Amino acid sequence: MGHRLSRIYTRTGDDGTTGLADGRRIAKHSPRVEAYGTVDELNATIGMIIALAIPEPVRKTLVRVQHELFNLGGELAMPDTHLVEATDVERLERELDAFNATLPPLKEFILPGGGQAAAACHLARTVARRAERRLTALAAEETVNPACLHYLNRLSDLLFVLCRVLTRAASGEEIMWASARLEGIEGR
Repeated sequence: MGHRLSRIYTRTGDDGTTGLADGRRIAKHSPRVEAYGTVDELNATIGMIIALAIPEPVRKTLVRVQHELFNLGGELAMPDTHLVEATDVERLERELDAFNATLPPLKEFILPGGGQAAAACHLARTVARRAERRLTALAAEETVNPACLHYLNRLSDLLFVLCRVLTRAASGEEIMWASARLEGIEGR
């Protein structure tokens, strides 16, 4: 691996720019930086889930996802580099299908919650969707590896399923959305 940071601050970003791996400097508010910054935020929210008491199969899946998100962010910071592959997306699909097979069918939308880990996973799911939106904004301006877009889309689906798995693991309750008519709803 290249050089390691021996000093955390460099002052090179004080002018509102940041450096890409190829040496170019771009604005910190550019779509590329927004995209990889949101992927980093997603990785951090997944770290919050992993820090909680969760079933080992979920932990194992999420740790692998963290590594893959680091690859995705790295790919965005190194234009013309491909680190995310279709096989990563296919693995997410297999894991999603396996976790979902253990769950009862869902007939209504559920409200975020279901326990501490499930609520954290719902937050990660929403950040995954935002990361996907940021990446599609970048893709409207520059070429983006389609596998990155597919990965984030599938990851948000996996996180939704994991919310349901984590709710059950904590003996929590899925609160179904009551629809637009909220008459008579008191805390449910």
